[in-house]
Formats: sequence, structure tokens, C-alpha cells
Amino acid sequence: MPTREPANSTENRRDTRNRASVAMGFVTGMLSGMHRQGRNPAPLLAATGIDLADTASRIPLHRYAALYNRVIAELDDEGFGLFSRSMPPGCFEFLCRGMLGAPTLAEALGRAGRFMRIVLPDLEVAVSSAADRAELRITERLPLGHGRDDPARVFAFEWLLRLLHGVASWFVGRGLALDAVDFPYRRPPHADDYALVYTEHSRFAAETDAQAEGDTRSPLVARFQANLLDLPIRRDEAALAAFLDGAPGKISMLYRRDREMVFRVRDLLRDALPRNLTVDEVARSLHLSSRSLHRRLEEEGSGFRIIKDAMRRDIALSRLAKTRQPITRIAAELGYADTSTFYRAFVAWTGVSPEHFRRRLTGGDTPAATGMT
Repeated sequence: MPTREPANSTENRRDTRNRASVAMGFVTGMLSGMHRQGRNPAPLLAATGIDLADTASRIPLHRYAALYNRVIAELDDEGFGLFSRSMPPGCFEFLCRGMLGAPTLAEALGRAGRFMRIVLPDLEVAVSSAADRAELRITERLPLGHGRDDPARVFAFEWLLRLLHGVASWFVGRGLALDAVDFPYRRPPHADDYALVYTEHSRFAAETDAQAEGDTRSPLVARFQANLLDLPIRRDEAALAAFLDGAPGKISMLYRRDREMVFRVRDLLRDALPRNLTVDEVARSLHLSSRSLHRRLEEEGSGFRIIKDAMRRDIALSRLAKTRQPITRIAAELGYADTSTFYRAFVAWTGVSPEHFRRRLTGGDTPAATGMT
């Protein structure tokens, strides 16, 4: 029989999430360019209902996205006044249009790096791969702030990684799992949110790092599975037109781990295992029509099939890493009708068979991180 979590464990899992909200540190970082220019953000904060005086509060994600767009409009700069020259509104759209039509994610990210070099000379974006590992590097070419931990510098790296990762995930139609990210600054006060935004495996420069306080040459390095670079670009011109409605602030709401509807669907699917719920059954449980559910998930950057695949992937990776359960049992408990179907899905997720994945772990390799829905 399948192993089930106690009911109170399920409730605790739901209750402990910071659903669809942002730590104040991301807000103050976003406003650092305005402060540098001597601009007063008070009217923008008032218009979005954000109170900077309440430093412990969390900001609803939709308010953060609204502030994101208002700051850009106020400064006429999609770079938030953080860089040596402004990025005029429209840069985000043309970044996306440049990636549109690429055959694979590797080519799309290559185009993104070349475009960013034109509009943002302060930072260099590069993607490389070797064997089964790939890296996205963001390297500082011009100083972004006064010392490595300057809030303006911290937010610049946060923003660009979030932008590139969110857009890349949207173009391939799935959340792209980051195995680990090395950030070139010390752990900021709001770093707990990095597990929601980037990966649980976020690392920071040590307090005793030999790097001098004023030396900001270390790059940000995001690591992921190399086979993700072979994913095809799935979005077309019509999808892009819809995506750009509400952008670029909209990107802050995509492919996070705390999106309410995504997690409600994920919880229902997980709690029903090994039974596979249909989208109609899930919609009825949520008192929605199937069409409304699809729309809500699309607004949060996801979809029913994406959530189901990611949920099964996360459970499979965890059980292969932490238990000695037979693969046939794992497949059955995840609702697969036969083991061969599970094998095909697992190879699509990771590029290797379940046995190879488990052997790699016992051989000392770091397990692949569970993916973002």
C-alpha cells in the first residue's frame, strides 16, 4: 500500500508556506536606484499599499508586481536606475522577441546574453555546459554599488537572475530547476525567500571571504542540468502578446514556489496518490470550472500537466535519494500504470534512468535539486 503522510502533516505543509508574498528586502532593493537619484518613492508606495516602515511585513506578490511596473514608469528605466545607463521601456519586450523562434533553450539564452550586452553593459551573461552540468554566469563588468553587499548591487543580481530564469522557464513551458546558485555577496536578511524564488541550494560569500570588501569581480553562478538546454522553445507570437500584458512586473509572479493556486492543485494531486485526478476533478474540488482553473494556473506561470509532472518528479527524486524503495513501488505509488511509463518520464526529467540516478548518488554525486513548478 502507498505510504501516506498524516493529515496534520499535510495541513502543516500548507500552513507554513509564505503564500504569494515577498520579503521587504526585495522592495527596498528595488527602490535603491530611486534613492540614489534622490527620488522620493512615497507616492508609488502609497499607490500600491506598501508601508516601508513595517520592515517585518511581507508584501503581497501582486502589489510587488504593481510597484515593479510603477518604478519603471516613474524612472523611464527598466533597470530601476541601478546601472550606468538606463534601459528604456521596451527592452524587456525586445529581449523576449529576440528569444522567440529559437530552436532550443541554449540558442534562446545565447540570444538573451547578446541582447543584454547591448542594453546593459554593466553585467555580462554567459551560458556554458560540460558533461551533464550547465552554468549560467552573470559577471559584473562595471561596479554596481559601494561594496559587494550594497543593496543596489544585491538587487541587480537578484533581478537579472530572476528575469532570465523566469523568461527561460516561460519559453519552454515548464519551471527550470536550478540545482544551486552561488551569489557574490554575503547572505542578505531576506535570503530565506531565495528558496521560493531561486533554489533551496543558494550559497553566499562568507563573512571571512578573502575577497576584499570593495572587490566585486566574483560572478553569480547558477547551476542546472545540461539536458535542459536542449528543450525546445514552445511559445509563439500569440502567446508572447498575452505574456507581455502586465510585463515586465508580471515576471515576478511566475515560477515561484509559493503561488497559491499552483500549490492548491499540487496538494490535491499529491494527497490523491496513487489515484490520478483529472483536471475536471481538481477544478470541481476547487469550485471552479476547468476553463477558470486553466486561466488561473496560466496567470501563475504554470499548467495542470506541468504541476502533475513536477510533483511526480520531486517525489521520485526524493525517494530515490532518501530511500531504498524498489523502483517498481515508487512508480506504482506515483500513479503510473506500468513501470516503463515511469522510466520514460524519468529519463525526460533527468536525462538518465532511475537506476543510474541512484547509482550516481551512492557514488558521491550531489543529488539533482527538485524542480520549480
